[in-house]
Amino acid sequence: MTENRLSNPHHHVFLGRDHARNERRTWIVIALTAGMMIAEIVAGNAFGSMALVADGWHMSTHAAAMLITALAYVYARRNARNPRFTFGTGKFGDLAGFASAIVLALVALFIAWESALRLWSPVTIDFQQAIAVAALGLVVNLVCAWLLGGDHHGHHGHGHADHHHDHANGHDHAESHDHPHADHKPARHQDNNLRGAYLHVLADALTSVLAIAALVLGSLYGWLWLDPAIGIVGALVIARWSFGLLRDSGAVLLDYVPAGEDLPDEIRHAIEGGDVRITDLHVWQLGPGHHGAIVALTDASPKSPAFYRAQLTHIAELSHVTIEVEPAEAQAA
Repeated sequence: MTENRLSNPHHHVFLGRDHARNERRTWIVIALTAGMMIAEIVAGNAFGSMALVADGWHMSTHAAAMLITALAYVYARRNARNPRFTFGTGKFGDLAGFASAIVLALVALFIAWESALRLWSPVTIDFQQAIAVAALGLVVNLVCAWLLGGDHHGHHGHGHADHHHDHANGHDHAESHDHPHADHKPARHQDNNLRGAYLHVLADALTSVLAIAALVLGSLYGWLWLDPAIGIVGALVIARWSFGLLRDSGAVLLDYVPAGEDLPDEIRHAIEGGDVRITDLHVWQLGPGHHGAIVALTDASPKSPAFYRAQLTHIAELSHVTIEVEPAEAQAA
């Protein structure tokens, strides 16, 4: 019989509380986008409208990008209890968010390039048809944004299991599977995977709004240059969104603690006092609303690791804690 050396006595499921709902809504948005895409391509070919055909293929790029989000949710859910992911699959959404940010940056670059070409060499615009297409696309994008935007930052879940590993003098191991967060302050933690899909929809909606404004003014005053000029403005806005998502998701993947994150300070304030000193502290995000921590401390009169663990039960964000205790004199030596 083969022994699974990676098996653990407990699971490390660190998915966001709304993981299933977000996954379901993402598939709905993909279906709406794909349906609109097919309708525009078919209608464009049937009625000889290149504007409809072009917008249909444009929507296909967003549907493909959002597929990254949906598949990430599926993969993370199916492998949430896979012991080979030693800290769970909660970060997979941030990996997908990072990929979505790159795709979003490429979309911004494409819009800017196409707009620059049209500034250099203006093309004839069928204003009425183009406005109708942009308005139809805007309606679909607003519905999709409503589906994804309500909770694209994600809420902290309170129903997860907490895993605390105690190491007294580096040898004694004791584990508990309790739910100690009775009293805690509410916290919000963004789901970078859903945020990526939301930004794709928002980017499409933004381009539709800007296009409608430019087309209306262009039809009234004959300003053909206004459409590509506003396209460049939209590309810059999308690029900024892409950078923000790239920065935030990348920070999670690299276990970076943001300057505004007060969780390390909360841990120190909860444990340190008297003869107790924290000598080493590592805090990182395991998934939306879930953080892990390794706390090494010294105490002149060492107590059971469970004693120090009890000092952290009010911190809702902690889902996986390892505590190492050493006598103060041993540390000094």
